[in-house]
Amino acid sequence: MTALLSVKNLSIGFGAGADVVQDVSFEVDPGQTLALVGESGSGKTISCRAALRILPRTAQIRSGSITLNDSYGQADLTKISEREMRDIRGNRVSMIFQEPMRSLSPLHKIGNQVSEVLWLHGKISEAEARKKVLTQFERVGFPDPERAYDSYPFELSGGMRQRAMIAMAMVAKPDLLIADEPTTALDVTTQAQVLGLIKELQRETGMALILVTHDLGVVANMAEKVVVMHKGRIMESGPAELILSDPAHPYTKQLFDAAPEIPEHNEGATPMPHEDLILEMKDVSKTYQMRATKGWKADRLIHACRGVDLKLGRGKTLAIVGESGSGKTTAARIALGAELPDPGGQVLFRTTAEAEPITVHQMTKAERTAFQRKAQMVFQDPYSSLSPRMRIQDALTEPLEIHRLGSAAEHREKAAEMLRWVGMNPDMLKRYPHAFSGGQRQRLSIARALMLDPTLIVCDEPTSALDVSVQEQILTLLEKLQTELNLSYLFISHDLAVVARIADEVAVMRRGMVVEQAPPETLFYKPRHPYTKALIAAQPEPDINRPINLEMVALGAGSPDSWEEAFRFTDSVVPSLVELEPGHKVRCHV
Repeated sequence: MTALLSVKNLSIGFGAGADVVQDVSFEVDPGQTLALVGESGSGKTISCRAALRILPRTAQIRSGSITLNDSYGQADLTKISEREMRDIRGNRVSMIFQEPMRSLSPLHKIGNQVSEVLWLHGKISEAEARKKVLTQFERVGFPDPERAYDSYPFELSGGMRQRAMIAMAMVAKPDLLIADEPTTALDVTTQAQVLGLIKELQRETGMALILVTHDLGVVANMAEKVVVMHKGRIMESGPAELILSDPAHPYTKQLFDAAPEIPEHNEGATPMPHEDLILEMKDVSKTYQMRATKGWKADRLIHACRGVDLKLGRGKTLAIVGESGSGKTTAARIALGAELPDPGGQVLFRTTAEAEPITVHQMTKAERTAFQRKAQMVFQDPYSSLSPRMRIQDALTEPLEIHRLGSAAEHREKAAEMLRWVGMNPDMLKRYPHAFSGGQRQRLSIARALMLDPTLIVCDEPTSALDVSVQEQILTLLEKLQTELNLSYLFISHDLAVVARIADEVAVMRRGMVVEQAPPETLFYKPRHPYTKALIAAQPEPDINRPINLEMVALGAGSPDSWEEAFRFTDSVVPSLVELEPGHKVRCHV
């Protein structure tokens, strides 16, 4: 069989510098899935961008060939004209980009941007394009395709924007789909459904797939061939089954060792003690009014949180897991006082075990200033949370200046100390954020959060955008800091393997409600709620013999009407959170 895409001896460099990709060769056949695996900076993405000729301005292909051999004929993509290349992009070869907010135009509605692919290459009417796009939106998991079509990118969550990018790449049914970390921003249930959708489209159309990822579980569920890259070179390549079961190169083994997994054995569950609480949320709800898509339609209410009750012990970690839009981040923002809860809800914070609790949303100005010193946040995207115009020293010392703590010399000394705490050299203080890798920027975000000596840190998806080896380093750092500084973490994540490692208690949220809550040892081995079972079934594992159970995922992540009678709920009838055994609560009808 002739390869659909053949890359031979590809080398890429920037300016007069050394090659960043050196002598890379791989092939993908029609209908086949090839996974490019490696850490950030290994050359995976730039090799794929070379196939579409969308390299950065200063980069150039120095040697090698990239040959596309499809139903239109054979073409060397490094030599054809730009006009011929435009006919190929989006039509015969499509790409899903990792950062949808940078790839989508903020000035145009999502539906129009996806339809543009069909207008340019399909020569169909606007009505036909809209119908096809709405169908694709439904297939990639938009709960309200009509609303998504008429929304702007900033009105959607990160996961929803990524679904729009996936729909855009797949709507024209290309011969080859290049997917650059396509599910990084997605929760595990949506990830499982999207991977299932890509497989289904491959079966229907014979589409080939090049999957760029650092998630070895996704590789095990999707790939037939694997290419492992490191520092611009190929370390190992071959059939997925062979590499996943018996990796030969030390670097491949290192990647596998760093990948987090849900433990296979129950080591015995110990409920998190609730005597010394640092944070307590009581009956917290949050309702938003969403504008109607049509002028004659009424606005509707969105229940982001509904009756959330959570307790976090001092020096412990409470993890909140759930799909995009489940209310995890809203609950965290309310806990930090960044959002007001609906009347009746209450958030209590205790500075010390002996101190009287403070109601977060009824603080005086002095109390709020003290609270902001004790409660900090680590954001999902460190590049966005660090100002590109500020040197690292200025970014780290800014909180001390705002709170008027210490002199300039003390500020510099504190910044250097915090860098040492997170495993970085104080000599880096004079650099700007762009000079650091993703893992280093996340360490800097943690250092900034530690500058005011907090007791509570809210971690919002702190490892979701990191490759497995860097993720391992960040988790080890968080555990070390918690042990040495007695920190409490409110940890938001959709990665159950990460949660299984770091959490003392896990709360599962769906549609704004906590549906199950227990220690990880109980939750992962004796889940009771259909949605929790779906989350666990959707977690990809780096074992080719243990594929994702799509039937269980579809059942638990689907409509509550499909659940067992005991777990069903409607907007008007919501079951209570019932304690079935010590420390294990499930939302069900008794």
